[in-house]
Amino acid sequence: MHRTPADLVFTGGPVHTTDAARTRATTVAVTGDRITAVGHDEVRDLIGPRTEVVDLAGRLLLPGFQDAHIHPVNAGQEMAQCNLANTKGTDATIAAVRAYADANPEREWITGGGWSMDAFEGGAPTRQQLDTAVPDRPAFLANRDHHGAWVNSRALELAGITAGTPDPADGRIERDEHGEPTGLLQEGAMDLVAQHAPRSTAAERLAGLLRAQRLLHAYGITAWQDAIVGTYGSMDDVGDAYVTADRDGTLTARVTGALWWDRERGAEQIPGLVARREELSGRNFRAATVKIMQDGIAETGTAALLAPYLDACGCATANTGTSFVDPVELRRYVTELDALGFQTHFHALGDRAVREALDAVEAARAANGHTDTRPHLAHLQVVHPDDIPRFRALGATANIQPLWAAHEPQMDELTIPFLGGERAALQYPFAALLRAGATVAAGSDWPVSSAEPLHGIHTAVNRVVPGGDSPVFFPEQRISLTEALAAYTAGSAYVNHLDDTGSIRAGALADLVVLDRDLYAAPAEEIADARVLATYVGGRRVYGD
Repeated sequence: MHRTPADLVFTGGPVHTTDAARTRATTVAVTGDRITAVGHDEVRDLIGPRTEVVDLAGRLLLPGFQDAHIHPVNAGQEMAQCNLANTKGTDATIAAVRAYADANPEREWITGGGWSMDAFEGGAPTRQQLDTAVPDRPAFLANRDHHGAWVNSRALELAGITAGTPDPADGRIERDEHGEPTGLLQEGAMDLVAQHAPRSTAAERLAGLLRAQRLLHAYGITAWQDAIVGTYGSMDDVGDAYVTADRDGTLTARVTGALWWDRERGAEQIPGLVARREELSGRNFRAATVKIMQDGIAETGTAALLAPYLDACGCATANTGTSFVDPVELRRYVTELDALGFQTHFHALGDRAVREALDAVEAARAANGHTDTRPHLAHLQVVHPDDIPRFRALGATANIQPLWAAHEPQMDELTIPFLGGERAALQYPFAALLRAGATVAAGSDWPVSSAEPLHGIHTAVNRVVPGGDSPVFFPEQRISLTEALAAYTAGSAYVNHLDDTGSIRAGALADLVVLDRDLYAAPAEEIADARVLATYVGGRRVYGD
């Protein structure tokens, strides 16, 4: 029987399919944008005179990685601003800010971010420190988590922030012993200064997206979910960048946009979200998700916990963190969004926030039935054991950020002492979620942490960051290489409603990545040493020679 030759054939190396029916193969054929055959030598019959043949030469072919929680447009813009992501320590961070300010005398404001809290005593830099680097202009620099901002005296002055300025309902102005602002603004307090800083232009947002896309393709990423499409704090609405790139063909990734839920408003914003879903969705970009940030982060005491944080002496405080959306109202909002066909994407970091989000999903399921909206909870730093089985029962996906599940200074100095040993052991329960039957997706939260999937996979498997020599972080929560790969491919494809991606099988879209080695043939400690050689979206090479 005559068989039409394929356009592209990969052969001569291991293929990890993530398809339960056939986990390993050696040859894959692609015609147009789809995979047409998966197997071994018999697939080589599809090689014709015009077929491009990629000799894997023992290297590994995988489904394209997908990031289920990321902020690439903002990260791409930060790459062109004062980027502090790779600085270590107080002096180096201040020196990097000074160097950027000196090199950009024309900028009215110094903006950017990525500084690490562990670079400063108590995780809290001061305006006086920033004044030494930028004395003449306002400066606004978000931290690595983007839940806090470091500002100088000029920025506080322009914003009118003094000892008498009250904290906003969803944030905190850090103050010294005299009640004066220290220059560190937490959560919603960032907006007090951010609203005075210059906004990004449409051209800058588009450039940020394309800059980020190049990097993500180089990491083997073919699709992602942008976790905030809307105006939040110092982040401008990035929707226009996606629409422009989608229309002109420069958006080569497949992207799901999570529309920002304004926590200062209620159900009256839902009709506007429906309108935005229609307005923004196109060919490679769709915006049928709503992002609800239910709490903050543990390092600043704003992650919502079931029991109080501890103080430096190990005694219980009065602080249990912040639920940004009233949990009773949350159930009503999520039920209405679910009825309208929206996926909900929760930022839920503390165990109380996780429970509140699951309660909201449960309310939506009770009212609407188990529809195909695929809600997911991101971060999951502390999960109460009673809530782990609820993920499977409710069909809520666990969206993990593996790079955070490791000993490093921010964890050891600013988190574990204030959680306490027993609760600290509940952090990032990847294996427990999988054992309980939860669907697990993975993401990076870049620019909070590296977008490299291989680094996340390494950490999920080893519970030690690449190159790290620290003790294993709660080793009972390590997961297998196969489970970690599935989270970064099939799991995230499920969350992104990209059902014809995430595995290598006949009929699926040819979103593929070639690594320089077979991860299964090397020790787990060497996963992060692997490199991406080529990335394909719909059979078209978007990265590699």
